[in-house]
Amino acid sequence: MAQATALTYRTTAAARRLDRRRHSRVKVSVLGRFMLENRREYPCQTLDMSPGGVSLVTPVGARVGEKVIAYLDHIGRIEGEVVREIEGGFAMRINAPLRKRDKLANVLTWLANRDVLNLPEDRRHERFTPKNPFTQIVLPDGRSYKCRIVDVSLSGASLKTEVKPEIGISIALGKMRARVVRHTEDGIAVEFANVQNRDLLEKHIS
Repeated sequence: MAQATALTYRTTAAARRLDRRRHSRVKVSVLGRFMLENRREYPCQTLDMSPGGVSLVTPVGARVGEKVIAYLDHIGRIEGEVVREIEGGFAMRINAPLRKRDKLANVLTWLANRDVLNLPEDRRHERFTPKNPFTQIVLPDGRSYKCRIVDVSLSGASLKTEVKPEIGISIALGKMRARVVRHTEDGIAVEFANVQNRDLLEKHIS
């Protein structure tokens, strides 16, 4: 009986630890798009996320109970419904089977560690200057500006430009999508939405 009780306790404790892991919210900032029930799409950015829910900064609000489908960089497609309004956006519950929730937990752990270790800004990918260093950036409102690529890696680039969009904003760099992560003396540093292949990077960035 004692052994059975101990086994039950260990099993229950393990289940509680797993449940906490599945529902533990971590602060992650990734870009994406979401679609409301009226099928209109808007950009968004995560504030924090767990395998069971996510808080999004959005340009438009959504009513509690409304169905939402979102596509987030590094994470992919999620769906669920709005559970509450927050300042500048809303929080949604994620509807997903257990297997997908476990995958989300692993991705969120990686994203959280990446942010803590400042990986987007480290030198884990060799930097180089493309053959054609001149390109342009396009802001969300459609304005475009010429810029010069100081150096670039598979995960990001340093740009010399007269304009300095606010940190966190999503821009187009050549044919690629990127996010402003830092201001420099002569311009900005950006992080790509996805790690690139070098040949495609050279082709699409200029």
